[in-house]
Amino acid sequence: MLFKNVVGQNELKERLISTVVEKRVSHAQIFEGTMGYGGLPIALAYAQFISCKNRGADDSCGVCPSCVKYNKLIHPDLHFVFPVNTTKKIKEKPVSDHFLPEWRQIVLDKKYFNEQDWYESIGIDKQGNISAYEADKILYKLNLKPFESDDKIMIIWLPERLNSTSANRLLKLIEEPPSNTIFFFITESPNKVLPTIYSRTQRIRLHPIESESMIEALKKSNFNETETYTASRLSGGDYLRAIQILETSDSAKVHFDNFVQFMRLSYQNDILGLLDWAELMSSTGREKQKSFLIFAERLVRENFILNKNADIVYLGFEELEWAKKFSRFITENNITEIYNQLNICIPQISQNGNAKLIFTDLALKMKELIRPK
Repeated sequence: MLFKNVVGQNELKERLISTVVEKRVSHAQIFEGTMGYGGLPIALAYAQFISCKNRGADDSCGVCPSCVKYNKLIHPDLHFVFPVNTTKKIKEKPVSDHFLPEWRQIVLDKKYFNEQDWYESIGIDKQGNISAYEADKILYKLNLKPFESDDKIMIIWLPERLNSTSANRLLKLIEEPPSNTIFFFITESPNKVLPTIYSRTQRIRLHPIESESMIEALKKSNFNETETYTASRLSGGDYLRAIQILETSDSAKVHFDNFVQFMRLSYQNDILGLLDWAELMSSTGREKQKSFLIFAERLVRENFILNKNADIVYLGFEELEWAKKFSRFITENNITEIYNQLNICIPQISQNGNAKLIFTDLALKMKELIRPK
């Protein structure tokens, strides 16, 4: 990955390049921000720049043996860790190495993707984690000498999925790493990263992508100028969100259809319909259930903003057309309680609560909030 292929973040690119030129690269850095801001792409470009044998003033050369291997994600001194779980093929003790082919494919094909995209690509419908078995693998790899570069670089994607056991095993390694070892952590939720890990890293906060860079990148994807401008504005600086607005991914479309049905049944006070809806939602996997609830929170929030005639609404084309009619039902009288009810369900689902009971309870409460007596 070259810096020039990372969308926006120009100020951060310059800062990272200067750390290499001035030989002050911190051994443990954490990139914070939603995946659409580009934490993973910029960490990969940074790693490639560090390892490049013929780097330029503002980017890797792209053609030296090190860059060629980085471009294929097969450099022997570049290591990855990411959340995984059991599958039909991997039935016990899953670790990142079991899924490296799928990881390379999604990174090279998409560059920008989120946690749900990753789980779908490896065929799991539950939350992944970074286990103690993974920590043992990390300890083994990083105690080896570098093969080709001066440094070994370990990229840990979503360290919030480290459990306490694996985090504690890594703690000593992060405090006193083997020589020539660099850690890059990529997180969307720094508040969920265990404090013992977080406190020992240098924080790098990614900001929303600037509009000009976003529009330029979207134009390269062959979208027309009007759609590109609108998607850039609605995305809030999130490139992944902009692409989703323009392409309307299958999962987003399913979430939207489920949300519309939920709101209509609630407004119609259709109890039997709501019970059927809850049954349908409980039949999907937990990750999809959480993803829907997060999606629903966003739509509720944006509909409330639209109702207040604010010019800062981040809705896709189909979402906006529907919201023009629906937003009047989301007011200051119910927005807080609706949002709270959705937010309560997320940890309940994460903690393996009974999904049917959770969605049934949510549905019965929502009908009272959307159309109170």
